Amino acid sequence: MPKSSKKKKDKAADFSKAKLKLGKGKQTASNVVDTSFKARSIALPTQSIATERDTDTPTTKRRQTFDTLIVHLRHYNAATRRDAILGLRELLDAHPELINTHLTTLVNNCVRIISDEDASVRKALLPFFAWLFRRVPRDELIPHSPVLLLFTTSAQTHIFPEIRIDAVRFLDIFLEYIPDVVTEGWTQHGSDGHGRRVLEGYLGILNAGTAFGEGGDTGPIQATSTASVVLSPPSKLVVLRSLAAFLDHAVSEVGGASKVTGESSSATLATPTWYFSASFSTTSAFETFDSLLRPVSSASQARLGVAKTWFPEISDEDGEDFVGQFDFPPSEVSPWSLQELQNVDAAIALLGGNKDNTGRCDILVTSIAHIARTLHSTLVSTFLDCAPAVFSPSSTPPDTELQMVLVVCRICRSIYGIILQNTAESIRTPETAESDLQVILSYLSPYFPFTINGSAMARRDIKVEQIFQDLNLMFCELSSFLVLSHGRRTTPLHVKNSRHPRFSRSAQKAATTSLSDSRRVERVSEYIVQLIRGETPSSGVQPPLSRPITPQAYVSLLPTIWSLINVETSEAPEAASSLFSAVIAHATKTSSTSAVKRHTIDFVGRLVLLDREPQYIGAFRVGRDREQDALLEEWLLQLPKIMWELGGGHPASTESIALLLLRLSQRRSRLLHAKAYASLHSRLTPYFVIKHPIRGQLHGPYSKLPTNSPVRRLVLNLVAVVIGQSPSKGNLGSDELMSAVNEAVVDTPESRYLSEVTASMN
Repeated sequence: MPKSSKKKKDKAADFSKAKLKLGKGKQTASNVVDTSFKARSIALPTQSIATERDTDTPTTKRRQTFDTLIVHLRHYNAATRRDAILGLRELLDAHPELINTHLTTLVNNCVRIISDEDASVRKALLPFFAWLFRRVPRDELIPHSPVLLLFTTSAQTHIFPEIRIDAVRFLDIFLEYIPDVVTEGWTQHGSDGHGRRVLEGYLGILNAGTAFGEGGDTGPIQATSTASVVLSPPSKLVVLRSLAAFLDHAVSEVGGASKVTGESSSATLATPTWYFSASFSTTSAFETFDSLLRPVSSASQARLGVAKTWFPEISDEDGEDFVGQFDFPPSEVSPWSLQELQNVDAAIALLGGNKDNTGRCDILVTSIAHIARTLHSTLVSTFLDCAPAVFSPSSTPPDTELQMVLVVCRICRSIYGIILQNTAESIRTPETAESDLQVILSYLSPYFPFTINGSAMARRDIKVEQIFQDLNLMFCELSSFLVLSHGRRTTPLHVKNSRHPRFSRSAQKAATTSLSDSRRVERVSEYIVQLIRGETPSSGVQPPLSRPITPQAYVSLLPTIWSLINVETSEAPEAASSLFSAVIAHATKTSSTSAVKRHTIDFVGRLVLLDREPQYIGAFRVGRDREQDALLEEWLLQLPKIMWELGGGHPASTESIALLLLRLSQRRSRLLHAKAYASLHSRLTPYFVIKHPIRGQLHGPYSKLPTNSPVRRLVLNLVAVVIGQSPSKGNLGSDELMSAVNEAVVDTPESRYLSEVTASMN
């Protein structure tokens, strides 16, 4: 039988030779063993058994040390970087001693992720910085401020708008802890400070322009911002609020801390007096007048030590040392340079308060005025965008738009306040500052006074009501800035001349502006009278709530009150008269325990002292109206009662009252006539001795004053002046007030002083 074809093929395959083909390599044998291999490494940095770890090194719950966390801050994974920030807070919170030793390393590595492209990393870094800066002393934080501000200002110009907004949030933290460093050099080109770059970053984000043209601050404004993204309302609010805080701190550093009203408690709130300066012939005259009622601080008295009586001859028993001990100047004080020595005249002029046009003050005001001009369009457009929603008569105001309106008014108060306050003193105003403020007030005026609208059944929101009151107060302040600036440099225009053929268009415009100012003055006066009386303005939808005025509100209204009553020929005489009467009536009726009482004494007391001030050139005068003089006399005669009610717990207020009565007596005020002295004589007696019908004779509040306090001798001086004007001056033994004083100072250090004073009266 023949073989099959399959067996023939298999037999041929065993002895056939493979043919080599072009392009193909040599085939490997079928019995070759594959010796190739692959290797992979497993990284276990936290579980290495080959490395000996120091068990004393502080670690987190995940066994991460400080050095490990710093390395993770540079990790390519965003989640790892975020966890590293959280781990640093955990580690430093458990071991706060690491903050001081590793602060430089910590800051230098954290600043690099200020502009991190991952939002979660930036969101974690913001609260970490806020938490860290609270635990670092300011002196130790300032050396790191250049690095912090360098990376933050760089993030302000980042290509991504989210990073720019977060950079503003970082600036808010820096403004809270190192505001003077952030605002340093904000009005100077090419200065070493970071303030100018920070300000330009704000303007760039707001599309308000970052360059000022060829002439620096004097050239035309050029909008050169590269921020092409339109900000959403919440993002714009973040930028505007941060800018407002920046300007508030910057203006206070310039020297307007006492001029611009800020947020402070009623205990530390000082009564501002800057608005009186424009009514004096010289700055030194105003400073002398301002110091008349300035009480001596208790801290300075503590440094002076116990008061001692002067003797013409020294004795060994006194233990006094007249050898002065003076410390050497600190070594860090830099010596004067040759350039400073050559500019001695300029330095003397600056120290002497010279307000020359070429002085530093005018240059500063000009720079701020140009910044105000740059922001003007942004502020106006922001207000016009938000006003319809905020002041809608049919709905409650949205929170974002309401906050933006408030921030716009804050910025206007900061920049226009410092401009117009300084120009009111120097009789020189930038050309556009007043007109720009006039435009802003024209947009605000239709809504003034700002009240809450909406449904009558809507729930009251105390926070919203407070914001509307703040808006009203800032509107009054802005109006006072304009009135004070006008009152020093311009003369009133008569509207009747507008029909004359030669009456120019500029004069017609000025007359129209004067009419609008008159209407605004009347409305502002009415609002202040309502607020002082405790009557809150209402839109008629919700009934108003009667509440007393707060110290912050009263202090912020003082410049406005002065600007409205200090007018020569008032366009609204009835409004000014009613305002003055309301202020005096409020000062009289306010309780001595009220936080506003001290400010009423400071303000009304200076109004009364202006009557005999030789270098006062203002329009306000005491004695023009009998009704007003009667109100002032009533207020003056109730001051001894206030001293009695204050007791010994308020020596500063007691000193202000005693100083005021002494100054008025020294200047022979027309309010202190014979009947007034007789009334003061009888009302001062209970301050030293009280005759109780049951308990008998008791010591008055004078004995509660601090021992060896200068207020004690000041009150004794007041008593001597009052007794010197009484009919019983020649017979001190029968004087009731003198007997009460002698009883109160028995066995006290003031007894000898009183005997010397009475000896000089005989």
